[in-house]
Amino acid sequence: MTSPIYAIGDIHGQLEMLEAALGRIEADGGPDARIVFLGDYTDRGPDSRGVIDLLQRGQAEGRNWVTLMGNHDRMFAMFLEDYPRTDSQLLVGFHWLHARIGGVETLASYGVDVVEGDRTYSVHERAQAAVPQSHIDFMAALPSHHQEGDLLFIHAGIRPGVALKDQDIEDKIWIREEFLSYPDPHPWLVVHGHTQVPQPEHHGNRVNLDSGAGYGRPLTAAVFEGQDVWVLSETGRVALLPE
Repeated sequence: MTSPIYAIGDIHGQLEMLEAALGRIEADGGPDARIVFLGDYTDRGPDSRGVIDLLQRGQAEGRNWVTLMGNHDRMFAMFLEDYPRTDSQLLVGFHWLHARIGGVETLASYGVDVVEGDRTYSVHERAQAAVPQSHIDFMAALPSHHQEGDLLFIHAGIRPGVALKDQDIEDKIWIREEFLSYPDPHPWLVVHGHTQVPQPEHHGNRVNLDSGAGYGRPLTAAVFEGQDVWVLSETGRVALLPE
């Protein structure tokens, strides 16, 4: 029998949803369940700090957890550098503290309030003083993908036709259309988030688990046995079949 592996979609600061998702996983697979987190732990939701604290605590306790990098996590890390950077993949005019990105909510979870009239340098100084070094180290150590058998876990996706070793980090955490519209099989079933959808989707060659927790919709936890997929509900497994 294939050993199950679990995955959780984009969390975006929703600590209570994360705790509930972990509870569903433990009910299905026990406390030692293998879990891959697909990135985007921060931004938009109310408790990014609490999410990172929980993930760090679980890893310190020896939980079998893999925490992948999301584009929002990297944007947070970029802002905390000695000279704050804006991710080049953002649309012109956007930055991490833009209302549509969610950095303001992340900083609020660390006790840093951003108000009208603030200068970036001032917010940056307060952020560097408030965010623990352990959280900065956590984000710096996030891997960009996790391969297990014929499953590939990644935040955004891959560029079709490119070997895994040659995939660009920008695609791994940012790609959309070229990956989402690709109809043919990949070398693996690709399990991803990044592009929020109303509910988890199985497209045959990929599974999207970003069900919009960053916008207040439910957080998805799923279980994989080989390439068979189930979403974990409050009452147990619900098969997620290819569309």
